[in-house]
Order: sequence, then structure tokens, then C-alpha cells
Amino acid sequence: MTRFWLGGYGPAMDGTADGIGLLAGAESAPTALEYRGAVTETPSPSWLAQHPTLDVVYAALEGDAAVQAFARTGESSLAPLGEPVEAGQYVCHVAVAPSGAYLIASCYGDGRVVRIGLDGAGRPIPDAANRAAELRAALLGEPGPETGAPAGTGAAASDPYAASDSAEERVSHAHAAAFLPDGRIATTDLGFDLVRIWRPSGAGLALDHEVVLPRGTGPRHMVVHPSGHLHVVTEYSCEVFTLAAGPDGTWSVVSSTLSSPIAVVGADFPAELARTRDGHFLYTALRGSNTIAALRVRGAGESLESVALADAGVDWPRHHLVHEGKLLVAGQRSDSITLLDLDERTGAPLGIRHEAQTPTPTHFLPVR
Repeated sequence: MTRFWLGGYGPAMDGTADGIGLLAGAESAPTALEYRGAVTETPSPSWLAQHPTLDVVYAALEGDAAVQAFARTGESSLAPLGEPVEAGQYVCHVAVAPSGAYLIASCYGDGRVVRIGLDGAGRPIPDAANRAAELRAALLGEPGPETGAPAGTGAAASDPYAASDSAEERVSHAHAAAFLPDGRIATTDLGFDLVRIWRPSGAGLALDHEVVLPRGTGPRHMVVHPSGHLHVVTEYSCEVFTLAAGPDGTWSVVSSTLSSPIAVVGADFPAELARTRDGHFLYTALRGSNTIAALRVRGAGESLESVALADAGVDWPRHHLVHEGKLLVAGQRSDSITLLDLDERTGAPLGIRHEAQTPTPTHFLPVR
């Protein structure tokens, strides 16, 4: 049976979710999904991530500035695995390293990018233990966290456009992390128009270099393509930038395209970026017009072209993913999810197959 853990916003974040929810296939209709209720009592678990080898799920507790782990205790049940661990203000994204040794938390509110260690059971290591590891790293001459930040915090971002003539005050907004094929980590800073490339260092992060996108683009989420290219969707300019690493390992922009030729900058705000398993198509959702834009990946992954636009069937589509040839879409403001059919040949969304009511959904995670 198809099942998903469902992240959501609770009352403190203007939502109605009570915790991590469960979506499961309806027995009467295999292609339909039903909301089965909350399986945890957790405040605003807005983003979820799976441990690569253990039955452990991690939640970004966005309103509580923390990350918490949950162990699978049954077919459809989760239980807290340790206490919440400090991350940063409005932590909105977590990504677990392929090794399972640590996770990266991205914090929208204060711009922090935090590496949190995980023990052998998948439990987040409390700050004091992380701090001891940082101390050992410092003795070896490796960089430590910024003053006052949780252990493992990467260096704070600086605005590359700070010297411009604009009087606008800009603020760092870290938003997502992705693990690159060579072991480095890419993170987005939506406020400063940066894609930052990091190297794991001791128990922390060492900044390798930064890719500066055009001012006001707002890089939000990323997809690592099977070719090794990195596709980055921008919230403010409605674009998708494609990055590639050069022979010396330095990343740079190789192309950019509009997420949709009819997207309206200032009225549409792209959210997630998802790809098909084979990497032939990408999908982004436009909050505002509440549409799904499909893009075809061209060449060896270095360029994109828009191929279709369709109604998402929800209000404010915050997250979506491709699952078994269909697109699952979470409507934050409509308290609903939809399931869209996809044309296997053209990649175009074909229409809404199913809709279900759920409390303020923000993220899907397939139950493994």
C-alpha cells in the first residue's frame, strides 16, 4: 500500500496540523489517498527527511528552531528518538548525509546552515557533544562555528551586493541543502542570492566557494541531476538555473530558463523542484497562479525547456514529488493534496486524478 509521512504547519505557524501525519492508499480505490491522522504530537514539522539506512525520520520544527528524530515503531507509527536539538530560527529544511553520520539543517530566519551529528542509532547528538568535537577540530586547525551559533554552524553568509547603490536592507535566508556526487554540500541562501558549496570538516562545515546568482533571484530549492548538474529554482525571479562543476571543482552557472513562459514575477513564487527518476523532466509549482510547470532536460543535463503548464488543483502548492508516474501536490492554504497524472512521453501533467483534505500540508516523505 502506498503511504507517505506528511509534514505540516501547526497553530503557531498559522496551520492546523497536530504533528507528522500519515497519508495512505484507500482500500476501495488504490490510486486514491486518505489522510489517516497525526502519528506524532509535534509542533509544525514542516520538512521531513529519512535516514539512509535506519528506520528514523527527522523533522524540522520550524516554529521551535529545532530538529527532532523519530523512530519507526510499527507499520504506521513513529516515536520520538531523543529530545529536539537546537538548529536555528525558522529551520525549514533538513537533509541527511548519505553516510548517515550527520544532517544539514537550513534556517530561513537567521540564515544558519547547521551540521548536526547523528549517533549509531540515528539520534541527533546534543550541542555539548558537538561542541567538544568542534574543539577537537579547532586543535587540528580546522575552522569552527561562528560565535554564539550551535556547534557545526557554517560561516555566516555575506551579501555579495552589499556595496550596490540600493538602500534596501537584505537578510540572509538559508533554505535548502543538497549532497553533491563528490561529497561536498550545496546550500541555497534565498536572501543573498547565493548557492554556497561546503566541505565537511571535523564536526562542522568549511566553506569551499560561492556561486553568486543575479540580484533578486532568490534561490530556494535544488535537484541534483543524474548527469551531475545542479538545478536551482528561484522564488523571486521564477527561473531555474543550471550549475555545473568545472575541471577544478568550481561550480558556475551554465544556463537559466523561466520556470514557465507565463509566470508573473512578483505574483508567482516557485516552491519545490522535483524530477522524474530518469531525470528527463523537472517540475516546479508556482504559488500564486497555483500551477505546475513541467520542464524537459536537454543535452547532457545542461539546459532546460518549458513543455507544459497545468492547474495544481490546490491553493499555494508548497511541495510536490513524482511518485510512480504521478505527481503528488501539497496545498498549504487549501488544506488539501492532489494527485496528478503525468504523460510519460511528454512529461505534461494530464489532469487531477484525486484530491483529499489534509491539515495544512507542507511536505511529503514516502514511508520506506
